[in-house]
Amino acid sequence: MTVVGSLNVDRIWRVARLPRPGETVFATETRLEFGGKGANQAVAAARHGAKVSMIGALGADADGALYREHLRREGVGEAAVAALSGVASGAAFICVDGGGENQILVDSGANGRLTVAQAEAALAALLPSCDTLLVGLECPLAVAVAALRAAARAGVRALFNPSPVVPEFPWGEVPIDTVIVNEHECAEIFGSAEATAPARRGVRHLVVTQGAAPTLFVSADGVRSIATHPVTPRDTVGAGDTFAGTLAARLAEGTEWGEAIAIANVAAALSTLGAGAQTPIPRRAEVEAAWRVVGRQS
Repeated sequence: MTVVGSLNVDRIWRVARLPRPGETVFATETRLEFGGKGANQAVAAARHGAKVSMIGALGADADGALYREHLRREGVGEAAVAALSGVASGAAFICVDGGGENQILVDSGANGRLTVAQAEAALAALLPSCDTLLVGLECPLAVAVAALRAAARAGVRALFNPSPVVPEFPWGEVPIDTVIVNEHECAEIFGSAEATAPARRGVRHLVVTQGAAPTLFVSADGVRSIATHPVTPRDTVGAGDTFAGTLAARLAEGTEWGEAIAIANVAAALSTLGAGAQTPIPRRAEVEAAWRVVGRQS
């Protein structure tokens, strides 16, 4: 499978309290994490056993080199990740206080400079041997649209995670097999999760996550409700991306919808037990162990 999306290097500082304007405070802990919704999803799919290639952009800088090494360690193909000179790799700068409140500054960097031509060249090389394409919206809108159109031409199943929501997206002009959204994004894009909502937007299947509430699967056959996996979450930052990547990996294997969504629910829940976007993403064996114990009973 192939993922089109973003890659960010996150630098996180833990502080006793957040600084006021013009104030300097000392951090009690500093750490580096790898993020970006696209790369999070690619890592989730790879940890679930999928063969994954990533299409995106990094700067030709130290952070870009660091990220490429990380992708190789995770088993994610990075040959189609462009190295852009004169622009920094995408980054997020995050201060977190003792109560969990945060201040976040994001620089999209190279993510925002990926061109349609670069993406189309990568897709031309990857789609002939690809069964599933997962596309996000932390890259330029034109790139996402081009990727979805390329998948439709090639007969490749496309999963689209339109997060963050872009009002200008040309719904109905591009056939999309599956859209994955949370309940807030669903309301903004579709109005509701009723059975006819996806078809009005040119979408064949709609998957709506709702936090701890059951996940909804909407198709021409109606609306199905699939239970989530009960946990006490510590950090939900990467749960949605873990869900999308795991679901894509399972569908690429041919798993039927209900089981694929239920397993993705388990993976997403387990990812909330640690801190950070990618570090707590579970591996397949852990997900399947939890699924065997709890998932099939739900």
